[in-house]
Amino acid sequence: MCKPNKQYCSFEPFFQYIKMGAAVVFWITSLMVYMVTGYPHEGPAMQAQDSNVDTQGMVSSVASANKEFAFTLYRRLAVNDGNHGKNIFFSPLSVSSALAALSVGARGETHRQIFSGLGLDNLSLSQTDLNGAFRSLLENQVSGEDATKGTAVFVDSRFKAQHNFLDVLKQSYFSDGFAVDFTKSTDAADTINKYVADKTNGKIDKLVESLDPNTAMYLLSYIYFKGKWASPFESGLTKEDTFTVEQNNKVPVQMMNKEDNFDVYYDQAINTSVLHLPFNSSYSMLLALPDDITTLENVINSAYVSKWLKWKKSRNYDIYVPKFSIKTSYKLNNVLTEMGMTDMFSDRADLSGISEGQKLVVSEVVHQATLDVDEAGATAAAATGIGITLLSFRHIPVLKFNRPFMAFIIQPSTEKILFMGRIVNPNI
Repeated sequence: MCKPNKQYCSFEPFFQYIKMGAAVVFWITSLMVYMVTGYPHEGPAMQAQDSNVDTQGMVSSVASANKEFAFTLYRRLAVNDGNHGKNIFFSPLSVSSALAALSVGARGETHRQIFSGLGLDNLSLSQTDLNGAFRSLLENQVSGEDATKGTAVFVDSRFKAQHNFLDVLKQSYFSDGFAVDFTKSTDAADTINKYVADKTNGKIDKLVESLDPNTAMYLLSYIYFKGKWASPFESGLTKEDTFTVEQNNKVPVQMMNKEDNFDVYYDQAINTSVLHLPFNSSYSMLLALPDDITTLENVINSAYVSKWLKWKKSRNYDIYVPKFSIKTSYKLNNVLTEMGMTDMFSDRADLSGISEGQKLVVSEVVHQATLDVDEAGATAAAATGIGITLLSFRHIPVLKFNRPFMAFIIQPSTEKILFMGRIVNPNI
């Protein structure tokens, strides 16, 4: 028998099936998926297919689909009435990783809808191909970078999950495994919260407020990124300034300042200035300052990001970037339904790849993310002084992020987007 909280011990001794009405829950870094069991259900088995797609091409195809998924999800969040006038920040890779992990256990139309929602339906990829691609995406970390990604599964001792499902999560999604007793809901919630807090360095410290004692399974996917600017801001130059949220709404902010050579691109077609701020790693932050945030949101897609990265030029600028810390939380049920993933939330759900003997239904998907920006970097806590040149006689253009703008944490070489969103008020 596997002892509760014992990491990746065997799930073999678990009771055959959990009782009717139990819940299976997927936590995804920022993304949480509840599932409930109902009646026995047999779905068609999905056999692994031999892929004719070369590994590099397969990963490239999935990465491209992930980029399009990121902007589709962003537009859905941006037009949501509940997000009007609010900051938006999320990790598209976290969400897509979670849905990809869920697809391992999906069958039939439920599986097709998840693939379609992820933008994979026209790529002729098998589930085995997708698992291999996400393995490459999640393990692609450069030495010395503080970027960690992975998943974890928490299984109740009364529930028997398919061995293949658990094995694929471990091998392709780097899943840690734990046995827990969900009848002790407070202890189980504490165990999950501690795991998430450890993996995100305390940035997300209480994802689980409460648990149904009938919970059968939790799966979570996490991404934590800590980046130091390649050329830090000087803390002594940070001053209070004004940020215009809306025409009649201005708020005070701590505005960082630096004069130096920066990679900048002005997209004349959409009246947007783009600033590239590299971290001391292979990742960078892109900040896009439009004349009107709504105009930018209506057209933004991966092609714009590719253009910005390709055509940015280095020149001397006097830049001002607000220092801020934000945290966002979303319930994604309606958004994912609008993107075509309907069956997994209904009695039509086919998740028999997780457990053949029970009917599983996703009941809730929630996403949380945090972003801290200061003089040292994103989520970092150190500063380095910089020199000031005596070039006052030259005209130095000013780029001040003192109104709503978009932000991306991206790997320029692959254009992989770890996080993205908009900042409309740095104070909330």
